[in-house]
Amino acid sequence: MTTADMIKQLCEQMNISVAELARRIGQTPQNFYKKLKRETVTLDELKAIADALDIKFEQVFILPDGNEIKTGNE
Repeated sequence: MTTADMIKQLCEQMNISVAELARRIGQTPQNFYKKLKRETVTLDELKAIADALDIKFEQVFILPDGNEIKTGNE
């Protein structure tokens, strides 16, 4: 699943349009749709999406020994 697919699925589950999500993170819908199409959504934008929707976002590497290296808005 691509990042764009994940964001679209998130919007469906949160009952919000992609255009409204774009506005909530301070972007025009046109610009945000282009980023989705090109798969150029940044980590900071993913964090902004989580903040705008009041949800948790995590990005994690899990090492063979079980240790984790996380980036997110916890």
